Amino acid sequence: MTPTSPATAAAAATDPAATRIAGPAAMDSAGTGPRPAPRLGPGQIDNRATYISFGLAYLLGHGAAALSRGDDPLVGLPEWLPTTLLGIGLAIGTVYATIAALRAQRGADQPEVLSGRLLGLAWVVAFAALFLAITGLTATTDVPDLADMLWPAGSGLVVGLIYIAEGSVRRNLLHYSLGTWLALTSSAALLLGTPGLYLVLTVAGGGAYAVATVLEHRRLAAA
Repeated sequence: MTPTSPATAAAAATDPAATRIAGPAAMDSAGTGPRPAPRLGPGQIDNRATYISFGLAYLLGHGAAALSRGDDPLVGLPEWLPTTLLGIGLAIGTVYATIAALRAQRGADQPEVLSGRLLGLAWVVAFAALFLAITGLTATTDVPDLADMLWPAGSGLVVGLIYIAEGSVRRNLLHYSLGTWLALTSSAALLLGTPGLYLVLTVAGGGAYAVATVLEHRRLAAA
């Protein structure tokens, strides 16, 4: 490596062109300048707001159900409160997911736009099928609280399977992994009955969304 003479260093320091070229690079490498927000390409989605909303829905909604339901509840809460908390969180998360999906379609080519629309339609079809299945089972069987078990577990299963599909289409390993975890834990939670089912969904589901939010932030920062 050739040493730099003092005269050469002084000339470089006073050369405006060299300052313009080296300045921003030095600033970034030193970490002293503001880092620009990650710019997502067509078809790429920022899931952080959706993960946070769904995670809070799991923690508050299923958490309230775990504490207030069962043969010996820990606290007394109105029957409507856990469902309301869960519904509000899921509704807000759905809005954020829709907005993020629409933004991702800007500048995308026609096949990617079609894939996004089909994935959006899959949410409607999947939950309509879940509604018909649960309604039919509760109408033809005599199992107490069957719907109270099937709706939270079935919703987690459906969301997980759609996440797997979305992760595959968008080549998003984090989204795919989160869907796999939600599908497996939601289905396994049925083995515990109530209120154990709600406790599993609170810890495994809400915790998974919390971890996914952190990892999503890192994924976007590295993009």
